[in-house]
Amino acid sequence: MPKEKGTNNLFKVLVIFLIILVVGTAGFPPLLKAIKLGLDLRGGVHVLMEAKDTADHKVTAEDMESLQEVMRQRVDQLGLSEPLIQREGSRRLIIELAGVDNPDEAVQAIGRTALLEFKTSDGKVVVTGKDLKDAKAIIDPSTREPQVSLKFNAEGTRKFGEVTSRLVREYPQGDPRRRIAIYLDQERLTDPEVKDAITTGDAVITGGFADYKEAAQLAALLRGGALPVPVEIVEKRTVGPTLGLDSLQKSKTAVIVGLIAISLFMLLFYRLPGLVAVFSLVVYALIVLGVLIGLKATLTLPGIAGLLLSVGMAVDANIIIYERLKEELRNGKTLRAAVDAGFARAFWTIFDANVTTVLGAAVLYFLGSGTIRGFAVTLSLGIAVSMFTAITLTRFLLRLVVAVDAFKNPALYGVRGGEAA
Repeated sequence: MPKEKGTNNLFKVLVIFLIILVVGTAGFPPLLKAIKLGLDLRGGVHVLMEAKDTADHKVTAEDMESLQEVMRQRVDQLGLSEPLIQREGSRRLIIELAGVDNPDEAVQAIGRTALLEFKTSDGKVVVTGKDLKDAKAIIDPSTREPQVSLKFNAEGTRKFGEVTSRLVREYPQGDPRRRIAIYLDQERLTDPEVKDAITTGDAVITGGFADYKEAAQLAALLRGGALPVPVEIVEKRTVGPTLGLDSLQKSKTAVIVGLIAISLFMLLFYRLPGLVAVFSLVVYALIVLGVLIGLKATLTLPGIAGLLLSVGMAVDANIIIYERLKEELRNGKTLRAAVDAGFARAFWTIFDANVTTVLGAAVLYFLGSGTIRGFAVTLSLGIAVSMFTAITLTRFLLRLVVAVDAFKNPALYGVRGGEAA
């Protein structure tokens, strides 16, 4: 019976190791492909904008908050991927867009003021972009020309309805005073005549669009809102994908070499527990990549550095556990008792070390910005997962391993004749 039990335990160990190996081999390529890469790895455009004072208004902190929010909405509306939008100083804004095919077009789009105004013939502003509820590009079924269809909010509908009703009532058809001109950034787009009172809150911008894409871009800018203050592009820098790909390739090479070196070290110094640690690291890596994808995180070079550091800490946790295990074996304990005692003695050491590192990462996150925050997030995530794999998965696997009759020789755990091998 004991022999059958030992055979069953060996079978369980081999099946679990095989599952981890298969899942790791099949899972890593699609997971790595699914991770979104940042500007430094994928290439894109870096833009530095500065808000400008006007004759009657000086830039305030509230203006900068509004500017940052409008820029975020514009980038979202234009479908640009994973932007980094952050303040620099009192009146500057950094915008980084990864994977942009046409940097100049993207910069031109997000840099427009997009101030929409409807004016009567005497120059009085009737409604503005602030009164918009929605804007979308359409194709006129009769002329096949692109247009922008506008929908006003309740206040805009009321104001537009009052003005168009007054114009229809006071002026005959054909009278120039019956027109309402549509301006974008002080440039007149069109000035249609009001044929009937418009009380539904609908309007259309026609003419002047080269194609549907241009109309769609304008609609997106209008949905995002006009800039609260004028801005000037101080710096525009394009990051080529060649630099990013080179950095990414070097990072991959460093990861592969590092993991091979770690695996060899664990196998040489800790024998069978070292093999368990290697399989635990495979599960660790799968979980971390899965969480990053689930969070829709963007991976940058500092983020990769954070992951590599957390891998090192995961290995440190295993080393602490295995050293405690060897000490317990030297003291004459059985393998099962040594495993339990080793984990119990190592837990608080690992916990204290990881907590202090997480506290440091928290300081970086709250006081830093951009890629520094990315480093803090990936480091904290890696530490949390490493705690799970070291304390639960490694312990579970080691308990299975020491239950196998063929694996009960202390030499397989780095201890021989009561001394470390």
